[in-house]
Amino acid sequence: MLSGSCLCNGIQYEIDGDLGQAMICHCGKCRKSNGSAFAVNAAIKVDEFRLLKGQALVGEFESTPGVFRTFCKNCGSPLYSRRPSMPDIYRLRIGTLDTDVQVKPVAHIFMGSKASWDGAHDDIPQYDERP
Repeated sequence: MLSGSCLCNGIQYEIDGDLGQAMICHCGKCRKSNGSAFAVNAAIKVDEFRLLKGQALVGEFESTPGVFRTFCKNCGSPLYSRRPSMPDIYRLRIGTLDTDVQVKPVAHIFMGSKASWDGAHDDIPQYDERP
């Protein structure tokens, strides 16, 4: 069981399952939504995700046609993204996890659109887009 929350702790959730492969996304939309150089995301199964607290605080924004980013309306923490075309999967922002997890991302993606001041300094494979 994994647990997580937003910055203000108004939203709390549990995941009764495993994280999928984590990827470090450097696209402009992840940079904007996280206020950082990148986001670290991992796929989770929708039916294994359970909101424990804060349903009224959950906001959603369609950042690209067919891509919805979910966040806390109070503190702005990004939580996950979803696509109606992939109804069984959320892309969890693993920085919201409260449970300590041992995750090694498998790739840097969208390096072709990374910020000029951003650089990956590890041995993880890098892709200009999503592989």
